[in-house]
Amino acid sequence: MAAAIALGGLAYANRTSLALAYVQYRSGQAEVGPNRPIPWQSGPAEQAVPAAGAPPPNIVFILFDDLGINDLSTFGGGAAGGRVPTPNIDKLAAEGAIFSQAYAGNATCAPSRAQLMTGRYSTRTGFEYTPTPTGFGRLVNMAAGQIRGDLPPGRYDADMKKSAPPFAEQGLPGSEVTIAEVLKTRGYHTVHIGKWHLGNGKGFHPNDQGFDESLMMESGLHLPEDDPRVVNARVDFDPIDRFLWASMRFATSYNRGAWFAPGGYLADYWTDESLKVIEANRNRPFFLYLAHWGVHTPLQATREDYEAVGSITPHRRRVHAAMVRSLDRSVGRIMAKLKEQGLDDNTLIVISSDNGGAGYIGLPEVNAPYRGFKINFFEGGIRVPLFARWPARIRPGTAVGLPVGHVDLMPTLAAAGGASLPQGVTIDGRNLLPAATGSGPVARANAPLFWNSGYYKAVRAGNWKLQVNEKQGKTWLFDLASDPTERVNLADRRPEKRAELQALIDAHHRGRKPPLYPSTTDSAIMVDKTLAERFAPGDEFIYWPN
Repeated sequence: MAAAIALGGLAYANRTSLALAYVQYRSGQAEVGPNRPIPWQSGPAEQAVPAAGAPPPNIVFILFDDLGINDLSTFGGGAAGGRVPTPNIDKLAAEGAIFSQAYAGNATCAPSRAQLMTGRYSTRTGFEYTPTPTGFGRLVNMAAGQIRGDLPPGRYDADMKKSAPPFAEQGLPGSEVTIAEVLKTRGYHTVHIGKWHLGNGKGFHPNDQGFDESLMMESGLHLPEDDPRVVNARVDFDPIDRFLWASMRFATSYNRGAWFAPGGYLADYWTDESLKVIEANRNRPFFLYLAHWGVHTPLQATREDYEAVGSITPHRRRVHAAMVRSLDRSVGRIMAKLKEQGLDDNTLIVISSDNGGAGYIGLPEVNAPYRGFKINFFEGGIRVPLFARWPARIRPGTAVGLPVGHVDLMPTLAAAGGASLPQGVTIDGRNLLPAATGSGPVARANAPLFWNSGYYKAVRAGNWKLQVNEKQGKTWLFDLASDPTERVNLADRRPEKRAELQALIDAHHRGRKPPLYPSTTDSAIMVDKTLAERFAPGDEFIYWPN
């Protein structure tokens, strides 16, 4: 009896490590074959001459993951305090339009991606929470309580998790119309490369959502952990990082096929394959959606990039900076390939990030000067880079100061391709081409932008922004014209403005579509500190449902 009690106590004390070991064992059961070439479909041998007018532009949409607005030197910042610039991205931005007040669709990745694909808010699609694999919520909540202990308590609802559909079916419903489907009506060949995170089961896969071809990221390692070419940086104070290292493999698939190993470091491999796609489709209009995994954890860089960025401390900052370098190289290589193929002038390239930089990597400067990080609606969590380059239509040095969002990109890309928006479908976004090309105003002008995740909601109307966290009974009201970094909460001093914006939120949620699957976790997220720092009484935080 005593021995059993002792063993039970030992197991309880080490429950997080045991759970992670089990996750690692389960992930190791997935078969991953050797790398193999992709049989990319080829367009015609010669370019067709359009019956009238200019040929439609090729469209390349490059999306980064968790890239902070201060990770780029475009706005005067740059990774590692500006020591690692992004010259290729800076060049692209300077040669086109810079949207200086651009916002992600959400403060986490998957709901942003759903908005990008559909031009619709989650209140219409129901795609409100980021899908997480089996065991993620329970283990992260357990680890947070065991390895942290300083944060306000979280919640994990096992019963709610049982009522959710399988992970592969937590995605964007096939009834939603994506930008890929819209562009196909104009004869575009559509290709997805990289992360998807909008469901992998039947009806949810990119091939079911308008993409002719899909080279899908099936897990989450940038390179195998023991690869001689890789430098790893574990973030032991982050429970999510522990889960990722235990659960992730180095794997991809093509058009629903079996898993196989990518042909190198993910950012470089995705770019290698993108260049092949561009060349294969040089004689027909194509839409390439390149969804990079960088700079999302696990933090992994090539040894070459790690050495190139020089001596930077701490180690995780150096690895992160090296990852940013790989993304900048990707952009430069794509621009060079378009020029080589004679496609540069009539190709629209759009660049953005799915949300702000993450506080859980412990680098406080990634979203400077803005307050907050990924997983909250402060500016740091949702302010993102947004650049559009199209030499045939957009003049270099174009500056657009209008607040815009990811919800606007679907109608913008559709307009660029000469495609009509789907009939009988309400599109919340607006076409940004008039602002980018100087041909006229954007229809939405100063109308609101909305964000929501369960009980946590936000709106920006003009220069005013209201955040409401119903679980905490807290509101934050900011005048972004005079306080762009959200330091002075005016919620109590301006009750009439608070009521005005609250009415906008209420109207936005009236008659909304319920979430497609339930929230199973509540997590306390610090606003002004990274996860490398300890929470102290009085620190600002929000609860985030997922």
